[in-house]
Amino acid sequence: MLAPPWIAVPPPGYGGIELVVGLLCEGLVDRGHDVILFAAPGSRSSARVREVLPACHPGQIGGAFYEVDHVSRVFAEVEQAAHGGQPFDVIHDHSGFSAVAMGDRIATPVVHTLHGPFTDEVARFYTEHADKTQLVAISETQRRLAPPQVPIAAVIHNPINVADWPLGRGDGGYLLWAGRFTEEKGPHRAIAAARAAATPLVLAGPVQPGQEDYFHTEIEPYVDGRCVRYVGETGGERKRRLFADARGLLMPIRWDEPFGMVMVEALACGTPVIAFPEGAAVEIVQDGLNGYLVDDEDAMAAAVARLARIKRLDCRTSVQERFDLDIIAAQYETIYQRAAATVTNMRIAAPVVPIDDPSPVAVLPPAHIRRPLALSPEAQYGSL
Repeated sequence: MLAPPWIAVPPPGYGGIELVVGLLCEGLVDRGHDVILFAAPGSRSSARVREVLPACHPGQIGGAFYEVDHVSRVFAEVEQAAHGGQPFDVIHDHSGFSAVAMGDRIATPVVHTLHGPFTDEVARFYTEHADKTQLVAISETQRRLAPPQVPIAAVIHNPINVADWPLGRGDGGYLLWAGRFTEEKGPHRAIAAARAAATPLVLAGPVQPGQEDYFHTEIEPYVDGRCVRYVGETGGERKRRLFADARGLLMPIRWDEPFGMVMVEALACGTPVIAFPEGAAVEIVQDGLNGYLVDDEDAMAAAVARLARIKRLDCRTSVQERFDLDIIAAQYETIYQRAAATVTNMRIAAPVVPIDDPSPVAVLPPAHIRRPLALSPEAQYGSL
């Protein structure tokens, strides 16, 4: 499992990709796999952890220097393991673009999860390199927006371990907005809707570099500690309690967001979501069952009055049945099997251990997908 080099797994605060990577590792280990997690220093997991670079780099997210260094070191270790007769079966990459571009330079198949939107620049990149890896979209919305020349191997949503989130009653009486402070995420629209609904609003999330002007002009003037409170970046138990005690989560986005983990986290706590019908919100929010899909701030304010009609247990069940960790881990097992069974990137000269090697140590997936035989339970789950 190849995590980005920027932040430890799991993240101490904001870090959606690192959160997903950490959950997947736990889910796969629970299903009997031996997972090796390549990640930033300070990472913790029930998987075996390899810290790749000497330090984390949260201030340089997206910087090519650290990403290429990170990925090249991991690829070197994977190749060394193959030369030593202990090959990895699959690399599951979440690190960015480097592993995709170099996916045909290593004999081990690469599964790559798409975590971001298809901007014009990103679309050109994947059009050029898409055939080098198995690409997984995190929503039907993301798959729909992929260029036609970019094959998507599967749509697998981001996971959540529902058992980690308390089922709340909304006793706090406030509405919640959580995320990055950008115009497309819409915290200013959440403020407008909450004020129109005469309901207190809590804002949670980091003000990242480049977002300061927007925060100071569009958000800060309305933060009064009563009608609108800003609680900063939250994590751990504080975050879970904040979500569980909210009457509802507001999601007034104006962009094709590929997923939206905050919606799933809120629903796991039984907190209904009121969202604009943009991006993956139309897949996560089931109108009238676990929240409402509305067109604008006025409709969002009106929907606040209907929150009591939503059963909080229905919200939690809607997530448990679609996004719970064991379900998502099982779906990834299927794509790992497909990747390992259709290895075509054999353009490198390095020797590869034959697939009938009696005792491979695998990264992903279980050993039985390399040898489709009737094996004992112990043999069916190799290293991940």
